[in-house]
Amino acid sequence: MKRHSDTTRTHDTPKTPKTPNALNEREESPALDERITRALVGAAVGDALGGPVEGYSPEQITERHGGRVHGVVGPWNGDNWRTARPIAPYHKGDGHVTDDTLMTHALVRVYATVRDHLDAYAVAEHLVPDLMTTPRWIPELQAEALPLQRIFLAEKWLVARLHYGHVDPREAGVGNIVNCGAAMYMAPVGLVNAANPRGAYAEALDVAGAHQSSYGREAAGVFAAAVAAACAPGATPDSVVAACLSLAKDGTRAAIETVCEVASRYTDFESALTPLRKAVTPYDTVGPDYRSPSLGARRPSRLHAIEELPVALGMLVMARGDYRHAVLGSVNYGRDCDSIATMSGALAGALGSEVPSDWAKQVAEASRLDLHAPATVLAEVAREVFERDVRRRRAHEEAFAPLAAGR
Repeated sequence: MKRHSDTTRTHDTPKTPKTPNALNEREESPALDERITRALVGAAVGDALGGPVEGYSPEQITERHGGRVHGVVGPWNGDNWRTARPIAPYHKGDGHVTDDTLMTHALVRVYATVRDHLDAYAVAEHLVPDLMTTPRWIPELQAEALPLQRIFLAEKWLVARLHYGHVDPREAGVGNIVNCGAAMYMAPVGLVNAANPRGAYAEALDVAGAHQSSYGREAAGVFAAAVAAACAPGATPDSVVAACLSLAKDGTRAAIETVCEVASRYTDFESALTPLRKAVTPYDTVGPDYRSPSLGARRPSRLHAIEELPVALGMLVMARGDYRHAVLGSVNYGRDCDSIATMSGALAGALGSEVPSDWAKQVAEASRLDLHAPATVLAEVAREVFERDVRRRRAHEEAFAPLAAGR
């Protein structure tokens, strides 16, 4: 595999790890509605499973839980969840979704309103008001509250910059800490652009411009592209990675290529945890102590990448597309594992892998959320947008044809 210094061929057919795909054994390919459902439910379940162990190492997780996590677990600090970490007084665990899912569902609501492709202005005009004006049940607060009161600092930036600062939405992400904040909720963009990774990439970059810059914005575009690629009939983990490599730039591309090459050598997450962390380390700015980022952390760079997306793709490759294996690998990886599991869960679901029904039921009941309703809405929107795209494309063809014929 080529390293960062040799990765300028962004539009060539990329090299990808050759791995068998567990989903190839299935005779029927899930239709759009089922893929969207599995992707969104899968993302929420991965988020809930990863939440209680976020920020810890695999070794700390094993010590705390007496082994690897294999399903829903309780808060790390037990009944002291509200006061153990005052900066984050959230009830993580017991099947509660985190801000990853809250933001994903908020973006679905924007699509339900606009019913077309989105841009940075849609974030300012619809997403920001949704966050700051409409109380909703917040599982981690165990109360009804504004989503703004749960989202973390990098997401509060949206409200500060767009509502109070009146910054141009296309540039509002500049200056924010560079992290996975925008990428973590971009699955709906990939689903609306199902089977069109290039379109998903472009739309997500526009949407994420209101939130992130540099490799944080790039990761949002590439994750949306990955979800779109996973929706294509016959898609495999390899084809998803290939789509990412054909679009990703700079450190993000290099990190994905390196991590997925390493992941292709493993078939179980237990043996892959340390090698995947070692593979992504040169591109990650946070450093070895997740809760104490280095001085160079989360600053714009063309050499670095967020950790979450390459690792999520690596877990997808390692698991051969199987939802349960990819998500458990992501959860037990630790660090920002709720976002990693959100991404790997969305990707495995979009590929067609089934989300364990017992997990989905437990998370839905604990979070007091209908995990299927957003998927139903988004499937309707995706079809409407596709029909509009067809009409727009045909209108362009009719306008362009006489121009071309007149040469």
